[in-house]
Amino acid sequence: MLIRSLPLIAGVVPVIAINVAYWIGATWGPLPTCITYIDGCTSISATGRNPPGSFLFKAVEMPLSVLLVLVWYYAVAWLRQLRPALADRRALWILGWGIVGATALIVYVTFLGTKEPVYEFMRRVGIYFYFLGTAVAQIFVSLQARRAAATRPDIERVTAVMLWLCLAPFVLGILNLVLKQILADPDPMENSIEWVAASLMQAWFVALYLAWKKTSFVAVVRVN
Repeated sequence: MLIRSLPLIAGVVPVIAINVAYWIGATWGPLPTCITYIDGCTSISATGRNPPGSFLFKAVEMPLSVLLVLVWYYAVAWLRQLRPALADRRALWILGWGIVGATALIVYVTFLGTKEPVYEFMRRVGIYFYFLGTAVAQIFVSLQARRAAATRPDIERVTAVMLWLCLAPFVLGILNLVLKQILADPDPMENSIEWVAASLMQAWFVALYLAWKKTSFVAVVRVN
């Protein structure tokens, strides 16, 4: 049961923590007050680098990286049960990109709030590869799960949702590039898109949890 709840924890806890961290920063710290998902008055990174909210932000995001590795490991195990013919290469792509995203998250959180040029570069590399690695792993899992849904109608709807959720951030990213060329001050819209895209990526893990639940997925340890 605990293993099956890992995607739910990975999806819900960070969203709660980041929003509470923003509330703390806006109430007792330097962050402006607004509806971040609409007004975009501040970025997610600003929430994580300004105390006192940054303490909660980092305390949750750092353990999340370890949790994500476990999620990707068991996601591959789940897919192998649904699709015994799953190629080793595809399984390695899922696990590999997932680990890239999890490792990049550690780099991002470690250097968040530092101002030296080298550290700033590391922070940017961390956040970019976190989103890239996580998004690619989500797409691979969603595609394989959709194929499995051909013989498992009980997960047909939830796997469709998974696929849409992991593709939506890419659409928002393209929209962000377009708006940067049009708007005189694109920063608020960019921040707003960042909050929405991050939430959609987290919602994907909740959908994965529902897929695991529908298939009664459990992890078993055996000793011969």
